[in-house]
Amino acid sequence: MHIVFFGDQHLDSLGGAQVSMRLQREFLERAGHTVTVVAPRMHGSRASGAVDPANVDLPSMPITLDREYAMSWPGRATDRHLDRAMTHRPPVDLVHVQADFWGAFIGHRYAARHGIPVVHTMHNRVDVGIAAVTPLHRPVLAALNVWRRSALRGAVAPVGGTGGWAFLRGIAQGASAVTAPSTHFARRLEENGVFSPVDVVWNGIDDDIRAQTLEAAPDERVPGRPRFVWLGRMSPEKRLLPFLQAWVEAGVDAELEIIGGGAQRAAAEKIVAGVAHVRFAGRFAYAETLARIAAADALVQTSIGFETQGMTPFEAATLGTPSVICDPDIGAELGGGLWAVPGAAVTEEQRRAGLVETLQRAASDIAAGEAPEPVREVSEAFRQSSRTAAMIEIYERVLARRRG
Repeated sequence: MHIVFFGDQHLDSLGGAQVSMRLQREFLERAGHTVTVVAPRMHGSRASGAVDPANVDLPSMPITLDREYAMSWPGRATDRHLDRAMTHRPPVDLVHVQADFWGAFIGHRYAARHGIPVVHTMHNRVDVGIAAVTPLHRPVLAALNVWRRSALRGAVAPVGGTGGWAFLRGIAQGASAVTAPSTHFARRLEENGVFSPVDVVWNGIDDDIRAQTLEAAPDERVPGRPRFVWLGRMSPEKRLLPFLQAWVEAGVDAELEIIGGGAQRAAAEKIVAGVAHVRFAGRFAYAETLARIAAADALVQTSIGFETQGMTPFEAATLGTPSVICDPDIGAELGGGLWAVPGAAVTEEQRRAGLVETLQRAASDIAAGEAPEPVREVSEAFRQSSRTAAMIEIYERVLARRRG
């Protein structure tokens, strides 16, 4: 098969969806398939690297101050650029949209023009994500729905509405199958009329790097203070700043490594200025990031309601590292091997108090050698080889239905 991925962001940029798509591409290619990745061209210093022949980099404009992220305008000029680029590639069997905004529009437009079936993976709780970054989320969502109807006119059936679920319903209209990376997100998509049934296919971890990481890890815990790690994009929906405020208040005698980058880094550093044993490590390559997770005693995952899966706790679980989890949906998906922050809190002060208490309990358990162990079944089911096999079954089902 020749599968064309469509993403909102270039796969070399920072983000869980990008990590997942890189792994999906690699393991599909290992299985003998061809993958083309269509996404906005990168900008800044990291855009000067060698061009990957599997990529179609669309004309784009940077949309963040650090030039990490970009957007491509879904319109006729982009359509023409894409169609020209694809004439030099094998015939396309299936489009796999893994985007929520311009990448989704461009992908569905392409599929509709060429009569190609679509599998659409939903990676984003659009309503929660936008509400986390702007108090004007309602007019923003209304504007996004206007844009969605305009960009997809003639490509998919029109869907009315102004909210986040209406937006997701609208971009799912052209799909033959919809997948979600967790049971809880799939359930919400079905309950809100986005698509039914929604197939659950977890994002995975590289089998080989997982094996190498586990082989390199010591048999016994290295002595020392409890070691915590937080990693991700430093933006409001990830709740790094409330976490660091709770860390300071908890006053645990422990080490904290913060991996990643983003617009909130300066504010984050200010909160913990002068606090001992807190280190901002910056960004690492995938293998090194997994090694840091494996070396930690606990991973801390602090977003609430935003993550459609939350890859980092699953990566931690498959490497034997338990997690401190703020989101009860993610905790339920993991099934164990975690410290759950109390979920009944309503205000930010209550959430912080619950996180403070949980961090203190986790540090105490680690120091006493009583940390919980991740669930073995999660570790096995999270391997990318198994996730790719599950996705290929969906591809084949869609194509068989098309032929029949």
